[in-house]
Amino acid sequence: MKKINLDTLQKDLKTVYSDNGSISIVFQNNDILMGVVGEFNINLKTLEKLSGCNIYFRGNSIVIKGRSKSNENVKRAIEFLTQHFKMNGIIEKEDVISSLNKFMTKEQNNNNLNNLDYIIKTPKRSVIPRSQKQKNYVRALKENEIVISSGPAGTGKTYLAVAVALTMLLEKKIDRIILSRPAVEAGERLGFLPGDMKDKVDPYLRPLYDSLYDLLDYEKIQKRIEIGDIEIAPLAFMRGRTLKNSFAILDEAQNATDTQIKMFLTRIGENSKIVVNGDPSQIDLQNKNNSGLIKSKKLLGHLKEISFVYFDHRDVVRHPLISKIVKAYEDNKE
Repeated sequence: MKKINLDTLQKDLKTVYSDNGSISIVFQNNDILMGVVGEFNINLKTLEKLSGCNIYFRGNSIVIKGRSKSNENVKRAIEFLTQHFKMNGIIEKEDVISSLNKFMTKEQNNNNLNNLDYIIKTPKRSVIPRSQKQKNYVRALKENEIVISSGPAGTGKTYLAVAVALTMLLEKKIDRIILSRPAVEAGERLGFLPGDMKDKVDPYLRPLYDSLYDLLDYEKIQKRIEIGDIEIAPLAFMRGRTLKNSFAILDEAQNATDTQIKMFLTRIGENSKIVVNGDPSQIDLQNKNNSGLIKSKKLLGHLKEISFVYFDHRDVVRHPLISKIVKAYEDNKE
């Protein structure tokens, strides 16, 4: 993980506050400006829609006109996108959405660009924590041998863990990555799905493949899988193993029982890390009370060597509507 010197950002941008309340962000590099603006101004239009501000660019400047607080949020979002474009050479719609969404709460405003200190550099893109809890999560992934996290979809639990694991593998700090999920049936029966065992379980593991392909070229991932540097397997296949020089991630752990989580955690060996992730609101077990993820804090919370991280709707980094949906369901809990 590489630490970013935020002074470099000040050399790229100059902020000018006008008497009428508008903010002008002056770019020193027109290529960076056009990358932030996007084709046909698409990035600015997205920021306008989300913030309610009027945003446009003149010459080498982006001008923001709106309410004072909204102007500041947009300014910080543009600073974030500038740094993101410099590191990745591309800005996607989800980056624009999350760049503004990350500054919408008081907690996030207080932390803004300091999250860049925990950047995870991978061959295809640089991954940046987009909330304080994500920052804490990355710190825990780096410093602790075992990390257990829970929270709603879209909070980066799996993606950040895979990014840290891949970085450690490429830096040869570990020998292999092991990605696992419980193959819990949700409406379909495994036995009735076509194909051999790999064909049957691959749909359950597909999100793990997607994270890998987003961080490293497809051919390189396939080669790593073929030689055993990356292993993707159902949770049931982990029994009886000892993991040395490994980074093991158990995803969708809300669908694992106490016994299964105990089995997975006790696989840890020398120079290894284990991460357990899950969303307690999406338990597919017939008896939801059997979820080992929910009981893990009560059983293991007294162990200082294990770090627990809890995400909520404010940490969602996908479309802002997801955060609102998650909050609505949380507020409706009986």
